[in-house]
Amino acid sequence: MSDTPAQPDPLTEAYAALGRMLLGNAAAKLGSTGALPDPAAMMKLQAEAMAADSERWLELNNRYYRQQLELWQAFAGTAPETPKPAPPQDRRFRAPEWQEPYFNYLANSYMLSARWLEETAASVKLEGQVQQKLQFYTRQLIDALSPANFPWTNPEAIKLAAATEGDSINRGLKNLAADINKGLVTMTDETAFEVGRNLAVSPGAVVYENDFIQLIQYAPLTATVFEKPLLIVPPCINKYYILDLQPENSFVRHAVEQGHTVFMVSWRNMPLEMGSATWDDYIEHGVLRAIEVARDIGGVEKINALGFCVGGTLLACALAVLRGRGEDPVASLTLLTTMLDFSDTGELSVFVDEAYVAARETEFAGGGVLRGRELALTFASLRANDLIWPYVVNNYLKGNTPPPFDLLYWNGDGANLPGTMYCQYIRQTYLENRLREPGALTMCGVSVDLGTVDMPAYILAAREDHIVPWRTAYASTALLGGPLQFVLAASGHIAGVINPPAAGKRNHWVRPDNTPEAEAWLEGAESRPGSWWPHWAQWLAGHAGNQVPAPSSAGNSLHAAGEAAPGRYVRERMP
Repeated sequence: MSDTPAQPDPLTEAYAALGRMLLGNAAAKLGSTGALPDPAAMMKLQAEAMAADSERWLELNNRYYRQQLELWQAFAGTAPETPKPAPPQDRRFRAPEWQEPYFNYLANSYMLSARWLEETAASVKLEGQVQQKLQFYTRQLIDALSPANFPWTNPEAIKLAAATEGDSINRGLKNLAADINKGLVTMTDETAFEVGRNLAVSPGAVVYENDFIQLIQYAPLTATVFEKPLLIVPPCINKYYILDLQPENSFVRHAVEQGHTVFMVSWRNMPLEMGSATWDDYIEHGVLRAIEVARDIGGVEKINALGFCVGGTLLACALAVLRGRGEDPVASLTLLTTMLDFSDTGELSVFVDEAYVAARETEFAGGGVLRGRELALTFASLRANDLIWPYVVNNYLKGNTPPPFDLLYWNGDGANLPGTMYCQYIRQTYLENRLREPGALTMCGVSVDLGTVDMPAYILAAREDHIVPWRTAYASTALLGGPLQFVLAASGHIAGVINPPAAGKRNHWVRPDNTPEAEAWLEGAESRPGSWWPHWAQWLAGHAGNQVPAPSSAGNSLHAAGEAAPGRYVRERMP
């Protein structure tokens, strides 16, 4: 016998590389800090918990084994009177190929195992976050082990490989190699889009720039405009153009068409030398500077301001700083899918504990940046059956190129964050939830109190949001000090926000008053068809002042118009 060890086949090596990519630095970091559960420790805890409720454990296992035996008998023919079940009503198994007996059996057996694992994890009684981790990673395991995800158990991939004489496999391996090199799963045909060509094409100019932001002023589309400009602060972990995708679904264009002079913060994709920048820097040199420039160019005492996701958190903090300084330059505040109270952060909570935060603080003690792809993989893992595995099947098993989709192109175009700023953010909010406590945090030298943010506010949440749970967004109504309009949109974190009226999609809920509890608010809310954009535009018009002639050019003598929108900051791709 030869002593030469067996060499793994290329397909096995490719899947190992895929696993390393999907885990990536994010999971490695999480695992090294204890945020990922240690498998042996979790199994020990689970065994101890189930031993304490042996009756439930026996019930689950007996039912599972009985159902698997009945399923096998149905397909093996030992129980001919039992009809063979159809494939599960799951989109992964809808293709006709899954009707073939062997693959039908695989799909049904997998679904029985998935339900058994879910029920077992849910039955284990562990402490708070440990229980959340167990259930979250159980779902991750279930999603990953679907027979649809492997070439040898996916009849669609097998049939295609035979029909193309292996060409689909060859294309798939090339797609996989390209994605491993990139570090992300490709979700759209990236050749179909280019920022400045068919994305982020609303005309405008950069009117201010520093090391943190470029500030864009958009050209008017109406003869007159509202007196008070609108400043938009997007999330800093992605590019701003989610709000200016294409003309037909551009929130920016909609606001400009309503007669608003719109300014947009374009956050810089941070290089390594900016890794020591702080949360305070983002407030002072980002949000506060943008407010100052927009006021100066608009020639007004007050502007309106809008923040989206973490951009909304930054904006609310900046306004609390201004109020602490005795300044009041913002007439109204709009928050889109924003958290100010971090009591319930949904599934993201499984990633953040003291060990994880302390380890990242040590890692970034001397600077450095949090790579955008790490955050992208983290967010994708929250909805793996939507944002990872369908593309694994389509791109690698079938060798296809995904269809063009502007929103998914943006989703893969993340930005790096300064490590110092990131650590401050997750400690003060996700871990310690101190922003909601008046005076608990000092920012830019000022003790902040969200209760002093007392201008009229419009708060939008999305009912199926897995990043900012809508009830968490509703909690902002108890923190801010001014009159509040809360609106709930259908769909998720992005689709709930980017919903142009012309599309005629979805619905939203409105109610003139707020209640102490989110569920009580929803029970008495009115469901209205279509987009929330017109409702918001009507609300904002009431705070935007008189109509004045539209500006003939961007900027002013102090802040001259520079390069054309979208500017170079937004074009910088993450390394």
